[in-house]
Amino acid sequence: MGELVGQSILAVTAGILLNLTPCVLPAIPLKIRAILNETGENTRTRLCAAGAFLTGSLGFFLLLGGMTAFFHQNWGFLFQSDLFLTFLVLFLAVAGVLTFFDLRLPLPQRLYRIRGRRYLEPLLTGALTGILSTPCTGPFLGGVLAFALTRPPAMILWFFALIGFGLALPYLIFILSPGLLNRLPQGGEWTLRLKEVLGFVLLAGAVFFAQSLLSPPWTGYAWVLWAAALALWGIVSLVKSATWSARLIPLPFALLGVLLVHTTLTAPSEASLPWQPYTAEALEEARLNHRPVLIEFTADWCINCKVLEKTVYSNAEVLNAAGRMPLSALRVDLTDPQESLQRLLASYGGAGLPFAVVLDSRGRIAERLPDLFTPGALVEALRKAQMRKDSDENR
Repeated sequence: MGELVGQSILAVTAGILLNLTPCVLPAIPLKIRAILNETGENTRTRLCAAGAFLTGSLGFFLLLGGMTAFFHQNWGFLFQSDLFLTFLVLFLAVAGVLTFFDLRLPLPQRLYRIRGRRYLEPLLTGALTGILSTPCTGPFLGGVLAFALTRPPAMILWFFALIGFGLALPYLIFILSPGLLNRLPQGGEWTLRLKEVLGFVLLAGAVFFAQSLLSPPWTGYAWVLWAAALALWGIVSLVKSATWSARLIPLPFALLGVLLVHTTLTAPSEASLPWQPYTAEALEEARLNHRPVLIEFTADWCINCKVLEKTVYSNAEVLNAAGRMPLSALRVDLTDPQESLQRLLASYGGAGLPFAVVLDSRGRIAERLPDLFTPGALVEALRKAQMRKDSDENR
């Protein structure tokens, strides 16, 4: 019973922390819009709006839990569908344009005749926030999922509902306590610039998820176009803004856009681990040659996986540690659904992406690395595998 309560608390905490992951970042502008659209109303209105957001979040996570419990789908399975990715890219692109120009979503007229239509935006925002969270596994989430998936279907639904509640909780606090929003600086020209920035955030989300649908050259062109548009907007906004507070927002983004365009076009290829595609033969070869193995489970739609590739796997300390061993680095690509690779992920104790596992020279698990982790954590895992190898050789 104590373990169940502890894991339930961790599930809520994991849901809250999902708000801080890069995956949920594109939903932040939509959540802000939904909050601002309902502030200043009476208590009943705020309660209904909060309930709508919570319903959207819980509804999605209960659906996801049901798919997991009864159809054995993995966390993030929606992003293995090209049709779903296409819909999401179009939705984020349209939402980005609407946010940039401060327009409302153009809905069919019959929706405006539905009672309670004002709560449609919080409802959809709650669901979208849940959808965008599934390419990531934030802190604690990997352990919670691993624990939940060993339980009966009813318990799986319970844990998924708690994750959805945790994800919605910060929004509920703000919409039920509008006094917290009153502490923010008063509106003005700077708020228009901020909304335009949030529009670019949504467009960045559209470009990112489009990576799974585009070939590598087109992905690069899309990011250059986005960065160039950001730089141009920043420069134009600096010139036309009438106040210093309004200029402070576009200035760093203008510099960021210029920097991204420059680095994307001129930067040399980053050093990285000598990755090979995962095969059973490559794993067996490493074992026969008494080599420790790093297996990374990744996907094009996994934002946190890309963060690890940029910050951990290309880290100088990690590269030095891997070069001294030597190390076999195998990459498992889960961009497209493959049941055998999903079983492989589960066999090592993984429940979602990102996930990595370090094996010693005999193929035994030296360390599991779920979620985001630091270069130091990977170096320590490699050191542990090497120590086992040295110990085996000295026997």
